[in-house]
Amino acid sequence: MRPLRQRLHDIIFQHDDPAERAFDVVVIAAILLSVLVVMLDSVASISAAYGPALYAAEWFFTILFTVEYLLRLWTSRRPLAYARSFYGVVDLLAVLPTYLSILFPPGRFLVVLRVLRVLRVFRILKLAEYVEQGAVLTAALRASRYKIIVFVWAVLTMVVVVGSLMYLIEGPPSGFTSIPQSIYWAIVTLTTVGYGDIAPVTPLGKGLAATLMIMGYGIIAVPTGIVTLELDRASRAPRAARVCRGCGVDRHDPDAAFCKHCGTGL
Repeated sequence: MRPLRQRLHDIIFQHDDPAERAFDVVVIAAILLSVLVVMLDSVASISAAYGPALYAAEWFFTILFTVEYLLRLWTSRRPLAYARSFYGVVDLLAVLPTYLSILFPPGRFLVVLRVLRVLRVFRILKLAEYVEQGAVLTAALRASRYKIIVFVWAVLTMVVVVGSLMYLIEGPPSGFTSIPQSIYWAIVTLTTVGYGDIAPVTPLGKGLAATLMIMGYGIIAVPTGIVTLELDRASRAPRAARVCRGCGVDRHDPDAAFCKHCGTGL
């Protein structure tokens, strides 16, 4: 019979047999319920009527996720590697703000307490661990990061140039009081948001704005195409290219069942 630690490790980190899948379902349900509690607590009328119940529910979920975090550390083959991994940090952020709130007295620190309580929404990031295709999406984003960086740099260059031109064309009388203000207008226009708080009035300015608006439709499609292409490549990649959920290491052997770095099941 396998040791208790090994059995708990499989239940927590694996997703194959019924017990392991049942653990995943329970954790996902607890995450969704805890986020719902945070959302309801932010509504003044609901918080006033059910404040004590929401407070008790918050501590229940905090203790539950604390136990889960400690079990993950105990059962992990390399606890330090797990604690420093993305999901290890997210697991810690899921419980830490509630404990930190105890250290702050009421009164003038009440606003700070509310900010700390908002951090509990980090728990929803834990859902990514249970999405089977999360590794494919991560690999696609990682593979396309240089193309996206070049694209973003080109867009930034464009808005700086167009914003500077618009400052020269329109100037303060039309609301373009500075180059940064004009760059803000260019970003709003290029992204097709169009707040309308600043608008050109001269024919030349309107023509430049129209050109920027048309370019905005084409620019929006560029990052979508880049990521879509990499997603297709990542989905066709061999199983050995999967990324470890625990530490993010990839390039495992084709027959590997566990991560070679932290021991998390693949």
